[in-house]
Amino acid sequence: MEQKLVQVYYGMGKGKTTAAVGQCIRAASRGKTVIIIQFLKGKDPEEFSFLGKLEPDIKLFRFDKAEEEYQNLTEEQQNEEKKNILNGFNFARKVIETGECDVLVLDEVLGLVDEGIITVDDIVNLINLRDDYFKLVMTGQNLAPELVDYVDIISEIRPIKEPPVLP
Repeated sequence: MEQKLVQVYYGMGKGKTTAAVGQCIRAASRGKTVIIIQFLKGKDPEEFSFLGKLEPDIKLFRFDKAEEEYQNLTEEQQNEEKKNILNGFNFARKVIETGECDVLVLDEVLGLVDEGIITVDDIVNLINLRDDYFKLVMTGQNLAPELVDYVDIISEIRPIKEPPVLP
């Protein structure tokens, strides 16, 4: 049995989700099963819709119901969306508890801490659910310092040069 590996892609740069999906494709090409759960992305059917072609090796779940990203919602809409997001987080817990896949990606789960939807302790508890599982990959803009000791691989994605803003 492989020992668990926890990996984080974080930072202000673009490409965190893409890097995590790269890990998924690598794992699937080695016969591993993969589940991706996305948070705070809105209900954009275009983004990563190609992953549907990779089922059953890579399964994508989104619990967001709103069309827009969480940050762009009204307070009332955010309160409703929090319920959906927490359902997704609870689903992630179930996936880990049951060992349902070899690689689990929680895309933008670190943003749930930033938004006050979950706590750092919630993530630590998720990481500690089992010692005999696969790989857990998490993404988000900010990595709470309290999580560093629970993560095996940390990659910061930051912009070095960006295209100019057009008027």
